[in-house]
Amino acid sequence: MQTRLTDVLQIEHPVMLAGMGGVSYHRLVAAVSEAGGFGCLGASTMGPDKMVEEMLAVRGLTDKPFGVDLLTAAPGDMVAQVRQIIDHGASVFVAGLGVPRDVVDLCHQHGVIVVNMCGKVRHAVAAVEAGCDIVVAQGTEAGGHTGPVATFPLVPQIVDAVGDRVPVVAAGGIFDGRGLAAALALGADGVWVGTRFIATPEARAVPGYKDRLLAIAEDETVVSRAYTGKTCRVVRNEYTQFFDEHPEELQPFPAQVGRAMGDNAFHLGADETTDVDPSREFFPAGQGAGAIDELVPAGELVRQFVAEAEAAVDRLLATRAPA
Repeated sequence: MQTRLTDVLQIEHPVMLAGMGGVSYHRLVAAVSEAGGFGCLGASTMGPDKMVEEMLAVRGLTDKPFGVDLLTAAPGDMVAQVRQIIDHGASVFVAGLGVPRDVVDLCHQHGVIVVNMCGKVRHAVAAVEAGCDIVVAQGTEAGGHTGPVATFPLVPQIVDAVGDRVPVVAAGGIFDGRGLAAALALGADGVWVGTRFIATPEARAVPGYKDRLLAIAEDETVVSRAYTGKTCRVVRNEYTQFFDEHPEELQPFPAQVGRAMGDNAFHLGADETTDVDPSREFFPAGQGAGAIDELVPAGELVRQFVAEAEAAVDRLLATRAPA
């Protein structure tokens, strides 16, 4: 299944692993890339040394392309972090929560592709004008930091605005190959998938995270500022409910991160042995979680996405009346 995205990224399948902080570590990244998709490290919860360690670990498992995802709005030396990305074998830098204007030229000077996460049309236009090479049109159905516009209306509008200049990738609520087929029909060149890849053996997750994803229905996530101070879709629980009822206690990003950590409700990035309270814990998740009922190896998921998308297209073609 070849698209502009597969050509630009030099991969086999137009399926990108979302760079999820606390989840997308080397085992998951390498498994997706080895299967012909595009793996992306979620480095937003990593310190610089850990990010380098994880990039080296990815390279120890695969020679296929991979990327690194960081938050533009997060405190820290973005230029130094991007230099580490360049020096340790990643071919793509993915930026969320803002256009990474300070490092676009630096990336291009070293052959690194720049991807920007966009929740509105004007964000995509600004990203392309700044020199970003690919935009991800992320609808509000997505887990993690997300905007107010749904995937179906957002993707074609971003395609119309910038799709003649750069590949557009669809994100938000996509959990199987039918979503990939739909994204292609909307004019996108591939999909960016997060929540479905959390429910894999290779994903890193604190205790209770994967179990909650297997248990919840499609209406058990909520967009909340409880954990970071920015709108973030997470599993609804006692902690999100508290801030729904007490919005005056919310602090701006990143101060609210410190509040959540102090409340022992934020352990994203910790290992599987960490003691957490699932009724309060930070579990980013999209609305597609309601469709997840089993853990599936990440490489198998990539192949399933492609096979299911091809089957969906074949079904559509079979319904066409004879000429």
